[in-house]
Amino acid sequence: MSRDTARNDAAARVSRRALVLGAGQVGVAGLLGWRMRQMQVEQAEEFRLLAEENRVNMRLIAPGRGLIFDRNGIPVAENAQNYRIVIVREDAGDVEEAFARLRRLIYVDEAEIARARREIARRSPFVPVTITDQRSWEDIATVAVNAPALPGITPDVGLSRAYPLGPDYAHVTGYVGPVSDYDLTRMEDDDPLLQIPKFQIGKTGVEQKYEHALRGEAGSRRIEVNAAGRVMRELGRDEGVPGTDLQLTVESRLQNFVEARLALGLSASAVVMDVTTGDLVAVGNAPTFDPNKFVRGISVADYADLTGNKYRPLANKAVQGAYPPGSTFKMMVTLAALEAGLLSSTETIYCGGYQRLGNRRFHCWKRGGHGHVNLEKSLQQSCDVFYYELAQRVGIDRIAAMARRFGHGQRFDVPMSAVTAGVMPDKAWIRDTYNQSWRVGDSLNASIGQGYVLSSPLQLAVMTARIATGRAVVPRLVRARGGIELPPEGGEELGVDPGHLDLVRQGMDAVSNSPRGTAYRSRIESEPLRMAGKTGTSQVRSAIVDNAEVPWEERDHALFVGYAPFEAPRYAVSVVVEHGGGGSSAAAPVARDIMLFALRGELPPLDDYPAAARPGIEEMFAGLDLRHDFRPTRIGRSRA
Repeated sequence: MSRDTARNDAAARVSRRALVLGAGQVGVAGLLGWRMRQMQVEQAEEFRLLAEENRVNMRLIAPGRGLIFDRNGIPVAENAQNYRIVIVREDAGDVEEAFARLRRLIYVDEAEIARARREIARRSPFVPVTITDQRSWEDIATVAVNAPALPGITPDVGLSRAYPLGPDYAHVTGYVGPVSDYDLTRMEDDDPLLQIPKFQIGKTGVEQKYEHALRGEAGSRRIEVNAAGRVMRELGRDEGVPGTDLQLTVESRLQNFVEARLALGLSASAVVMDVTTGDLVAVGNAPTFDPNKFVRGISVADYADLTGNKYRPLANKAVQGAYPPGSTFKMMVTLAALEAGLLSSTETIYCGGYQRLGNRRFHCWKRGGHGHVNLEKSLQQSCDVFYYELAQRVGIDRIAAMARRFGHGQRFDVPMSAVTAGVMPDKAWIRDTYNQSWRVGDSLNASIGQGYVLSSPLQLAVMTARIATGRAVVPRLVRARGGIELPPEGGEELGVDPGHLDLVRQGMDAVSNSPRGTAYRSRIESEPLRMAGKTGTSQVRSAIVDNAEVPWEERDHALFVGYAPFEAPRYAVSVVVEHGGGGSSAAAPVARDIMLFALRGELPPLDDYPAAARPGIEEMFAGLDLRHDFRPTRIGRSRA
């Protein structure tokens, strides 16, 4: 092949390569142009939204929690401003460096930093995490001024729950606390608010039972951020829906007095109920605790002090406690016998100090016996033998049926934690529970409120209110929701012969106002306010030993139930003093003081008390730790 031919072939190959390369370049350029056109024209809106999302962030706004008021408009759970500092991991970059910069400006405890680290590790990078809260305005201002040097860290103002009356309402309203992983696992709730670190939810009491109504609905705000993630401005805001306000039936001055009066003992509870509406005007427990300690998360030491206290300050004994009702149950046995036609008002039963059943003796509390006893005297002096005899005549099934009509064995739907149904046994119950037959001896024990019978102070108050009115009044704790009053429930006639109820009422009147009555020393001296009642003492041990000779935990419970005024009943009261000894000595005086305050609306005059008791009452009043700063607030006010 000639040299010219070879040269021409090489030139041709180069031209073809150049053509292919050029075509490839044109193709790539065309593809890039097509893609650019697609992105800029066809997908312009999509990429504009992506850019907007990088520039604009959405943040949840926690709604103001609903307020809780007493029956007179006094706030018992409100919201206080909480200055805090938050961090958004996505915007902060190096979190540890951000913490270091913050701590060079203000003091932040290492425990708070450690808690924030844990929250950051568990939460999505765009969720704000609280580093520290309850800060002063000076700290907030310092962080705000230095914002350019603190990317991802911002000051914030939120609302935190506060309980202005502290321990008075601890067992009624309950308390809120930060939402925990345990809460999330047990709640079937997809509300995004629950993902906000330290978001507060109801843990106990009304706060828990009305959680969804009190919580409200989340709002949102659109904020503009720069490339460093720093907030530049707020573009829009939706405040969401505030929680619903609640008004309770409880009266704060009476509630405060009840708590202060119970605190003079060791462990006790009391319930005061309006006998016509069922309104619970006071629900007291001693000892109590400060619910404000739980709002931010209680310390290990404080919680250990509460759980390690043998007097159980965390327990709402008024509705959770189930106690043998003792002799306060005797009115139920009396009514069962009267309604069955197995007892008359004039019949007498002889009490010689005990009743024999087979080889066993069932003793009366008075070892020498009461002699011949009729219905009124049996209640007045609380003769046990009288009720042993009635129990054998009537039988447990009739007794249980009557007791249930008066509230025993019933779990009332009041919004407090762990409300007990107690136990009202009968033959079917013992067969289903223990797979055994009911014995006559079980009936004798039940007739004096011992054995298997268990009742709460709430149930005892309901029983007393129903005796006083003859109506099936139902306890109510929430009076209004969102400004709309809720109607009382129940109130229909019990269907018990009014004459039989009058016989029982006369017996209860004799308990408090007859010189031989077991509660005579705790009577109300003012005739228009005269109280009818019944004492009770329930054993917690089988051995018969004097209470003074055994440890506190083994002493008898002391009980009292009553209503007043006798002629026109307004309130019913029940008091249980755990391991207090005798109902006449430990529970009746407390109930009398509580009833007088409820009727008077203030500390009663000394003239309401027997003359011999007045010096001690005056001294007791002087030692009570009572509040004086009750300020009614217009319901529906600002939530800040």
